[in-house]
Amino acid sequence: MRRRRAFTLVEIMIVVMIIGIILMIAVPSWMRIREKTQITSCMENLRVINEAKAHWGMENNMGSNDTPTEADLAPVYLKKYPKCPGSGTYTIGDISTEASCSVHGTRSVPIGTP
Repeated sequence: MRRRRAFTLVEIMIVVMIIGIILMIAVPSWMRIREKTQITSCMENLRVINEAKAHWGMENNMGSNDTPTEADLAPVYLKKYPKCPGSGTYTIGDISTEASCSVHGTRSVPIGTP
């Protein structure tokens, strides 16, 4: 009678333990990288919105207290109004202030900085 070769319970437990250790190391790093990527993308979106606001103000002879809407910016100065990758909402604000994100803050003062 031939004996079938198979993995023992101990071997399977060791493999599962090794996979668990690898995941414990990899997942937090992946989460930090994902968060940094979202912040970078959001800050770039805010830069684009601020530039579109400035162009809108110059071309329409607006004052520093005038506030454009998404409809003012999107078809002419932006191909499409950007969305925050962190599910935040953008507040355009008037021409003299920076656009901001409800999740990531502004380009000059990101949320989470001291």
